[in-house]
Amino acid sequence: MEKARFTLHRDFCIGRIDARLYGSFIEHLGRAVYGGIFEPGHPSADEDGFRTDVLELVRQLDVPIVRYPGGNFVSGYNWEDGVGPVEGRPRRLDLAWKTTETNLFGTNEFCAWARKASTETMMAVNLGTRGIDAARNLVEYCNHPGGTYWSDLRRSHGVTEPHGIGVWCLGNEMDGLWQIGHKTAEEYGRLACETAKVMKWTDPSIELVVCGSSGRTMPTFPQWEATVLEHTYEHVDYISLHRYFARSASPTTGHFLARSLDMDAFIREVVAVSDYIKAKTRSPKTMNLSFDEWNVWSFTVDNEKEPKPWAVAPPQAEDIYTMEDALLFGCMLITLLRHADRVKMACLAQLVNVIAPIMTEDAGTAWRQTIFYPFMHASKYGRGTALRVEVDSPCYEDAEFGDVPCIEAVATMAEDETSATIFAVNRSTTEALPLEVDLSGLPGMSPVEHIVMANDDLAAQNTHENPCNVLPRPIGDAEVRGGLLSARLPKASWNVIRLASGKAQ
Repeated sequence: MEKARFTLHRDFCIGRIDARLYGSFIEHLGRAVYGGIFEPGHPSADEDGFRTDVLELVRQLDVPIVRYPGGNFVSGYNWEDGVGPVEGRPRRLDLAWKTTETNLFGTNEFCAWARKASTETMMAVNLGTRGIDAARNLVEYCNHPGGTYWSDLRRSHGVTEPHGIGVWCLGNEMDGLWQIGHKTAEEYGRLACETAKVMKWTDPSIELVVCGSSGRTMPTFPQWEATVLEHTYEHVDYISLHRYFARSASPTTGHFLARSLDMDAFIREVVAVSDYIKAKTRSPKTMNLSFDEWNVWSFTVDNEKEPKPWAVAPPQAEDIYTMEDALLFGCMLITLLRHADRVKMACLAQLVNVIAPIMTEDAGTAWRQTIFYPFMHASKYGRGTALRVEVDSPCYEDAEFGDVPCIEAVATMAEDETSATIFAVNRSTTEALPLEVDLSGLPGMSPVEHIVMANDDLAAQNTHENPCNVLPRPIGDAEVRGGLLSARLPKASWNVIRLASGKAQ
């Protein structure tokens, strides 16, 4: 039987992993907010109307930052509608998702929820229908201590202390023709530059994310990045990437599981464009990346259930994830970690109900989808430093991607260097594959746990009726002999091999 092999060494360092790589996203879309994180009257709801059963699951994921309020929604959103006395807030038509927004939940409610979820807020500003003035006013409202119009307005709304929001997105997917207020790269670049300047003048401590392409297949990619960065390079800190993969777009499981190679190419290309603009502008600064929307998304009409226009928080994009989805999801996580030197933030889109690891039933229970577990494992064990591994793996042939390695892997080392973790996906749907890892560069390390998630039925799901159908289990056989780790990676499996030195055990 063919084997996969690689060497693991503490000197094979990719870069420090920013904890915000494990961020997520809540948009005013479907039941993400209403019926997701916020449901007054639910048996588990706290005094603020937040579902505590959902809060507990979010805490299990240890999400360090959450992007809000959109997404396409933000390009038509007036943030002032969502603050102040609830009874005075207007109901608006949301043109992005053809629903009615009640504005019962807004900026202050989200920031209160984020504190309870032990996470930070990544706030997006509207550069579709609005611009410089509304953006700087929102920064003042959220971050200025007091003594000015907007900060005192916040205080009059019962929020004495500033929210201190550190990361802000300059609009959303402004390259997309579907976007309210879509702009050319020149139009957006100029607006983003001037907006960035006044936002940082209002609060110099904030970091800013400028919109990159909303997909690698956009006809304007990568010229969009080049033009936008020429305008904004010295005023922003990150450029964004968005990428989703649909099962329906792949003729075979093999092709579907290879789609993470497209994600890898997208990252490398955006890095290349960013570095070109760095050289062109003679800047000493290196632009980092924020992959602030990523996931598996089926985009199927049946799954959308075609809600009637202008409903309030109807079910939308409520994908039910399979074991197969979890495998590609794991490969995408591995890809992000392999680029931890430049991808410093990422947002799993989304967090609850809408293409999400957590699902809820209105007035009922909450449960974990299949993709919950790889994300939880990476967030929990994938902190510290990312370590490069060059896997010598059996491959299979794909018409689009050529030779696709059966084993996709990356490793991380804790900051104190007493423990390390290997994350690996076996893409083969027919064979378990032996893995051999040379640990001579990590003397004294041995396995403390080998977690495996697999299911003979790749269509297996976790549902309200059967929430524990697909679960990870500590059933792996990883062992070390003479500095060589050996493990069997079951077919079509997600694997987490945790290593520790003697003193850490």
